[in-house]
Amino acid sequence: MELVQYIIINNSLGMNKGKIAAQACHASVLVLEKVDDAIIDDWKNQGMKKIVLKINSTDDLIKKFQFVKEKKLPVALITDAGKTQIAPGSKTCFACGPIDEKIGQVYFSDLKLL
Repeated sequence: MELVQYIIINNSLGMNKGKIAAQACHASVLVLEKVDDAIIDDWKNQGMKKIVLKINSTDDLIKKFQFVKEKKLPVALITDAGKTQIAPGSKTCFACGPIDEKIGQVYFSDLKLL
């Protein structure tokens, strides 16, 4: 089983590269609180593969997040404090996993790479 962490970026907010990187890191770390330690260890041993994808609206981001959460996959949604580039409360991204890549393809194959 190849484990992958998916990070879905809200592409509608106009965040610069540094902001996107920071938000993706927040999501990547936060979701690990919801993953079994043995899975995290396996993922680390496999090289911590991540796939960063984009979604084109806040509504679509929230819909995708809710859908994946309802499937009982580990997810974490990031809401920005609004101290730099974007409005407070903006939903910037979410992370899912690490999960089996075959499962991830079912839920994320409709999205394009960032």
